[in-house]
Amino acid sequence: MKPTLLILAAGMGSRYQGLKQMDTFGPSGEAIIDYSIYDAIRAGFGKIVFVISKKIEAEFKELFIDKLKDKIEISYVLQEIDNLPDGFEVPADRVKPWGTGHAVLVAAKEIDTPFAVINADDFYGQYSFKVLADYLKEMDLETTDYCMVGYRLENTLSEHGSVSRGICVTDRGDFLQSITERTKINRLNGDIGFEEEGSRLPLTGNEVASMNMMGFPPSVMEHYQSQFKDFLKERGNELKSEFYIPTVVNNLIHSGGARMKVLNTPEKWFGVTYRDDKAIAVKKLEELVKAGVYPANLWG
Repeated sequence: MKPTLLILAAGMGSRYQGLKQMDTFGPSGEAIIDYSIYDAIRAGFGKIVFVISKKIEAEFKELFIDKLKDKIEISYVLQEIDNLPDGFEVPADRVKPWGTGHAVLVAAKEIDTPFAVINADDFYGQYSFKVLADYLKEMDLETTDYCMVGYRLENTLSEHGSVSRGICVTDRGDFLQSITERTKINRLNGDIGFEEEGSRLPLTGNEVASMNMMGFPPSVMEHYQSQFKDFLKERGNELKSEFYIPTVVNNLIHSGGARMKVLNTPEKWFGVTYRDDKAIAVKKLEELVKAGVYPANLWG
């Protein structure tokens, strides 16, 4: 059974000042998403599902759907703030999307195989897709053993500003014990640290970082649905509250409802959180093309 790749592409990229999921980075005009899809196809994924917003639907279809329809089975769903379970309403002044957990949930009808979740604007590397696909191909549809790709924190930092990362604690068997969201992580005078309540706290750089590259069976959608309802009851009236993937994972792990295997990768992440990140991403992709990792034209 070939797994499905779920790509979260609904974010608007306020810090990037543009639609980074559709910006060009590769030597033949490829977006970062193109490299993820290329890696996913050669790793053995059988279907791509995009989560996008209505605002970018027409442009997104023009850039990606037609181009990829002969390469792999492909579909998309819309993440809108009024896509809520029965009995819930959007607060009158809310404009912010409901978060990554909600993005996964809106794709439930398109998922009937084990699936992976990734961000559209992150470059994960071919090894990461290979190890994830291999795990998912053997995953039972009803299993409670999930998986995630774990990166070395030092390999996930931006050179142009701070980032937020899920810092993971694992046991001796490489099963996840917890994910703690750390914000404003950066290098300062050569040292890595993060800010919390006005203080800067140190990190070694060797910590396992989650980049939201995770794998689940389709049965996990029941947990996303029930936890999203609980979230709406508790925080649905907060105009900026968000329902995150790591929240679902943490709740299941702490309740004993699931385990998550951490699949470590040596790959170096790069992404485009900030506009200044683009030049670095372009350069790194050029280097990978010159090294023969990717062709100069992915789809040519």
